[in-house]
Amino acid sequence: QVQLAESGGGLVQPGGSLRLSCAARGSFFSLNFMGWYRQAPGKQRELVARILSDGSTNYADSVKGRFTISRDNAKNAVFLQMNSLKPEDTAVYYCNTWLASREYWGQGTQVIVSS
Repeated sequence: QVQLAESGGGLVQPGGSLRLSCAARGSFFSLNFMGWYRQAPGKQRELVARILSDGSTNYADSVKGRFTISRDNAKNAVFLQMNSLKPEDTAVYYCNTWLASREYWGQGTQVIVSS
């Protein structure tokens, strides 16, 4: 079992920055894959960025150069630094991981980019 808890969302003006955090707790030794997804109103949930335990990363084209995913393996935490935010980044952001072929999601944190 894995419990994921996100924090750090909020309202920010276009061009601003936010840092999302996700802490994973449960009965496991380590998590290989950790990622961030987002879902905007009326749209499907989409992958934003993912990071493996070796530090390798992947990003959606729409956020490359603006967002940075990182992790703290000792704390089983993953972070998403979001810079140069745009109104189209407005969405609920979800933390995601897999353990023993089972997928886990956090409850989500709202990000609103608006002037």
